[in-house]
Amino acid sequence: MRHLVRFMAAIVVAAGLAVPAAPAAASGHARFSALVFSKTAAFRHDSIPAGVTAIRQLGARHHFKVDATEDAAAFTDANLARYDVVVWLSTTGDVLDDAQQAAFERYIRAGGGYAGIHAASDTEYDWAWYGGLVGAYFRDHPGSVNAQYQVATVKVLGRDTAATRPLPRRWVREEEWYNFRTNPRHTVRVLAEVDERTYDPRGYSVPGGSPGMGRHHPISWCQPYDGGRAFYTALGHKAEYWTEPLLLAHVLGGLRMAAGVVPFHCGRED
Repeated sequence: MRHLVRFMAAIVVAAGLAVPAAPAAASGHARFSALVFSKTAAFRHDSIPAGVTAIRQLGARHHFKVDATEDAAAFTDANLARYDVVVWLSTTGDVLDDAQQAAFERYIRAGGGYAGIHAASDTEYDWAWYGGLVGAYFRDHPGSVNAQYQVATVKVLGRDTAATRPLPRRWVREEEWYNFRTNPRHTVRVLAEVDERTYDPRGYSVPGGSPGMGRHHPISWCQPYDGGRAFYTALGHKAEYWTEPLLLAHVLGGLRMAAGVVPFHCGRED
């Protein structure tokens, strides 16, 4: 919570206004506060309600506060200061205006947390700062009806983070496997990569299928960014995935990391 104090103090100095104290969770035992943001301006995933419900249930079970909104007006200095992490849940397209973007940048620079889930990487292509925060932009996914959802093997890299510790070293599951415009592995710490030998990674963006990303195909990562903490996972396309215990454990760990309540072992890879 230390970043909230610094952030709120900065607002007082800059604006000369009193900032209201963050309200306590109803239970009085919230370990951190999360804002789930799921506004879409392009493709809309029908799994968003399931994702919001699952994160609310995680909050109830693990004693952290969850608010959810699709209203970009929530992106003000005073409101963001109430949260330890802002979760961008399958957002798409251009969802914030310039003032809202500036407020979110100030929030991260004051030590706030970002957790991007699935289509969060298919968001704000013209906002370069956000592209750095999410780590890589979505390019495509396997394109044919038969190949869009495939069972593949995820290789979990390292067991020293809350997002990876609950997972098997080789995690076999179905997903819509994203290809990205760039490989972020030299600027982030990759937590998990999907083994392209176990599925057809060819995407839909060029005739005949675009290539995958090769031997090292990242699917989840984290990084310190511009004073704050960022976690991203490309998993979670279908509503039914949000009942998977391992996916929920992975997301819970990522939220805790981004919120700063567990160790954040996310330095740049060599």
